[in-house]
Amino acid sequence: MAEAHATGNLHPWNGLTVPAAGVFTLDPAHADVTFAVRYLMVTQIKGRFGDVRATLTVGEDPTASHVEVVVGTASLATGEDDRDERLRSADFFDVVHHPELTFRSTRIAHVEGNEFVLAGDLTIRGTTRPVDFRASFDGVGFDPWGAQVVGLSARTEIDRERWGLTWNRALETGGVLIGRKVVLEIDAEFTRPAQPDTPGRS
Repeated sequence: MAEAHATGNLHPWNGLTVPAAGVFTLDPAHADVTFAVRYLMVTQIKGRFGDVRATLTVGEDPTASHVEVVVGTASLATGEDDRDERLRSADFFDVVHHPELTFRSTRIAHVEGNEFVLAGDLTIRGTTRPVDFRASFDGVGFDPWGAQVVGLSARTEIDRERWGLTWNRALETGGVLIGRKVVLEIDAEFTRPAQPDTPGRS
């Protein structure tokens, strides 16, 4: 009975096994949202956001799915307190006036295999612009307690100045202190609560 119910929550699609339609919620214990930007023209600053909330609404056809992500900007961390405070200031994320950045998908297109393009609207500092993530569907399964789990990852590169993050400083040796290009990466698990007769339920 449990096996039949689990199979009913999955179906084949273009060579993939995908979940049935439904709503999944981000598991914050298995979510990693990171950023990287060039510093001093020769190295990178890397950081992550700790406060991330997201909902994935899966369609019977995965390209009809929708995702919404909300990130608390004050939760950023790069490993250096003074730098983090500067990034939270009005020169950058201005977390007092813009405590959240958001992403809402507008289109999902299948590329090949488990690769997709995830297009949507990214809002930072009150400015909303379209952006495309290169995304991958990393699989679906069940945890020991019967909850269904979907793994997703995505990556994109943006020009921070298009979202109003324009602060910089010229270097005496040429170039600027902080690069314009920022790489955003997401690795996440989304879960749907266990239903009667799913694996792991007694």
